[in-house]
Amino acid sequence: MEFRLIFDTIPEEFDRWRPRYCSEAFAALAEYAALGPDKRVLEIGPGTGQATEPVLDTGCQYLGVELGENLAAVMRRKFGDRANFSLICDDFVTCDLAGVQFDLIYSAATIQWIDEEVAFPRVMSLLKPGGVLVMMKISADYRTPNPALYDKIQAAYAAYFHPIQPYTRRFCYTNAPEYGFVDFETRKFTSRRGFTADEFVAMSGTHCDHLALREEDRRGLFDGMRQAIREAGDRIELLDTITLYLTRKPK
Repeated sequence: MEFRLIFDTIPEEFDRWRPRYCSEAFAALAEYAALGPDKRVLEIGPGTGQATEPVLDTGCQYLGVELGENLAAVMRRKFGDRANFSLICDDFVTCDLAGVQFDLIYSAATIQWIDEEVAFPRVMSLLKPGGVLVMMKISADYRTPNPALYDKIQAAYAAYFHPIQPYTRRFCYTNAPEYGFVDFETRKFTSRRGFTADEFVAMSGTHCDHLALREEDRRGLFDGMRQAIREAGDRIELLDTITLYLTRKPK
């Protein structure tokens, strides 16, 4: 199964465990794009809305384009009663948007599932002159706060993490200027999460490359994770770095 479709097989788990973005990141996004009721916004692949509500709260005219039917159903349950919310279940790369252009197009760790030579020109064609592209990404670090535990978990990975489907997409966030975008900048924010052993395993089970493991390897990996965390007091801490890549279409 194509990696960008695999999340649609676990909509409820995805909604519960995928990380959220800090309020400071959304404030920066809203300020950079000058969001308000007069702005038209498109979110690429919103999943179940991990980065949707704060944008909706600005009063903008929001459209999500979500490939997964099950993920889209969760989105509609959560936000369908909002007057400024609309959603289509389709492929961002090929969907017909009837010539509509947007003030902001944004992605929360989803544009990376499209090869950059397709993604950046597609975004450029859909933005108004001067329109904004914001790409959000979370990098989780559990080595720094748990060095000994990290080593034990890595031993489980060494023994069992043998993906049968490699990730092959070619996308580099910082390449946006090569496709004609201007005023490129990066902003970083930090936050912290904590998990019990069972919670960490459940969260890890929503990673695409973990879902693509053979069942016996996935079971061995998760058993090894769970045991290591329980032996460390049934607690693991993650330090998140939230990165915003901000850029514009020339006016």
